[in-house]
Amino acid sequence: MNELENEEAVFEIGVVIPRKIIQEKDESSDCACVLVEEFKKVGFVVERVVGIADEFIKLAAPLETLGRTAAELQIKKRTHIGMDLQFEVEEVEAFVKQPDGSVFSWCERFHCYCHLIYGIVNNGNSAIKLKFDGKEIDWETGENLIQKLESENIVKQVFPLHDEKTRKKLLRTWALHWWGLTSQPIDEIYSYYGAKIAIYFAFLGMYTRWLFFLAVFGLTLQLIDLRSTKLVVLPVFFVVVILWAVMFCQFWKRKNSALLARWPLSSAVAADPGYKIPGRRDSSLQPPMDLLKIFETDRAKGKQVFQRHEWLGRFMRFRNDAFIIFSIICLQLPFELAYAHLYEVIGSDAMKFGLTAVYLFAIQYITKIGGRVSVRLIKNENNENTEKRADSLVYKVFGLYFMQTYIGIFYHALLHRNFATLRKVLIQRLLLSEVLENLVENSLPYLKYSYKKYSVRHKKKREKGESADRIQFSSRVEKEYLKPSYSASIGEELEDGLFDDFLELALQFGMILMFACAFPPAFAFATVNNIMEIRTDALKLLAILRRPVPRAAATVGAWLNIFQFLILMSICTNCALLVWLYDEEGKWKVEPGLAAILIMEHVLLLIKFGFSRLVPEEPAWVRANRAKHTTQAQDLCSKKLLRTISGGERNNGEMKVKRL
Repeated sequence: MNELENEEAVFEIGVVIPRKIIQEKDESSDCACVLVEEFKKVGFVVERVVGIADEFIKLAAPLETLGRTAAELQIKKRTHIGMDLQFEVEEVEAFVKQPDGSVFSWCERFHCYCHLIYGIVNNGNSAIKLKFDGKEIDWETGENLIQKLESENIVKQVFPLHDEKTRKKLLRTWALHWWGLTSQPIDEIYSYYGAKIAIYFAFLGMYTRWLFFLAVFGLTLQLIDLRSTKLVVLPVFFVVVILWAVMFCQFWKRKNSALLARWPLSSAVAADPGYKIPGRRDSSLQPPMDLLKIFETDRAKGKQVFQRHEWLGRFMRFRNDAFIIFSIICLQLPFELAYAHLYEVIGSDAMKFGLTAVYLFAIQYITKIGGRVSVRLIKNENNENTEKRADSLVYKVFGLYFMQTYIGIFYHALLHRNFATLRKVLIQRLLLSEVLENLVENSLPYLKYSYKKYSVRHKKKREKGESADRIQFSSRVEKEYLKPSYSASIGEELEDGLFDDFLELALQFGMILMFACAFPPAFAFATVNNIMEIRTDALKLLAILRRPVPRAAATVGAWLNIFQFLILMSICTNCALLVWLYDEEGKWKVEPGLAAILIMEHVLLLIKFGFSRLVPEEPAWVRANRAKHTTQAQDLCSKKLLRTISGGERNNGEMKVKRL
């Protein structure tokens, strides 16, 4: 208990309410004052900040409050013997601390904050009259206060706040640490942002480090004249690339499992990321309550109803997938082929470059529309939890982006067999697409933030008159409120900004792998881009955007399966490129060279599926640590059970003696 009292409370949540025009004389009925008092009653440390246009209530939860709430929520945390046990305030020393020394992770703290904020209800016997700017509100018995005020547009938003001390430290050691290349303080990122964002940056860092070898190899091939030996060197390079990709995916699984063993994630966190976000409807599809009631009353009938519910959900998923595939083939494919054909027939390089720029700009809106359609479609799918629904969304939207990104390149590579044009397209895509993406994803949030600040200042000046002094934003909480949130381009219902970051990596991975034989220096382009991406993404999270709502998912999810799919595609496409390099006349005779390429394809496919058997997904120390904890837990439970049995028999013996 003393350990809970020693930790310093930090303001981590902000509640936004409009700035009042009419000041209420009776503070007992003033809406803002009542809200502050209710926050204090549940254990928050509260600070009110008056901004230019709004008022902000900053909330900090002392560890004693968080511990009590965690016990109420029955949050399970990892103990020193490896078991996940329900948290108890009195036994805090039995639980493993976070890498930064705190008792609770950011995900767990956020869960507790939401429970406390959205758990304030009127427990009185009558309604309470609240006033705000001359408006009267009845807070009915049993009614949730925050939801009531949100419906009345009095509480505008509840959002996470940056911790200035930690933010500045991460800026210095992470975002502005350019000389570190791929080195990152992953444990600190996990402590501050949660597991999902930390996993993304760990993946990006490992992927970039592994790219160094292929970048050097590809540049060497580009600088050497391969006219006489290209039919020997390029197949070797292709084999090395595929082996690299297969090993990278397998060793990432080992890295991921090592991180999860190092971070004390609770079982609830690993199972479902679905801590409810304020103001957002819970989107996990659990079996409806009426089905559970039927199953309890009549098991035979309930079994049939559950089976019908299960297969209906699977059918809806199949229907949605078929609809997306049909839309891609009938709507997007003709558009992509038209662009590829125009690119082929246009003679001027400047016009080609301009056409590509216009195409990339236009296709962004088309794919965003497809993403929003996908979000609506999966609402009827019977997925297990929020993260499963997010994975379903990722698969559907990636299909749209896959067609958008690669169909034009396939057109030049497979139909026209024009390798000079193919290299130009790859250079333009790698340069223009990467530069444009980085420019948009970093400048657009800043422009939005600047426009919001200008709008607030302009509105305040009109209220005060033209002679008003220049208005400055003095409070940091107001600046954070005006910053954009870390949201996905397809909407924020199921995914946050990590969707766009992972999508960018996946499209880059596919482009450099599937056409490795056509343009080996692509790996050098990707390496330089990713080194910059690590720092710019960190700077974006720390300086340009609000602190994201934590997601507790502890893996990259569907994206790893997409990377595996792109490896399979790269085996096929590179073999096709080698065949056309070998068979320039198009005779398609089964000669030794072509036969060797065919055999090589089958061998690589065999290696792709067999390598996972050779390299285990978990390091030996992780398995040994888990076995040790399991043994300790079994021994402890056995001793406790034996003591309970012995104590029970002793008590029974004493009772018999007393009766005699």
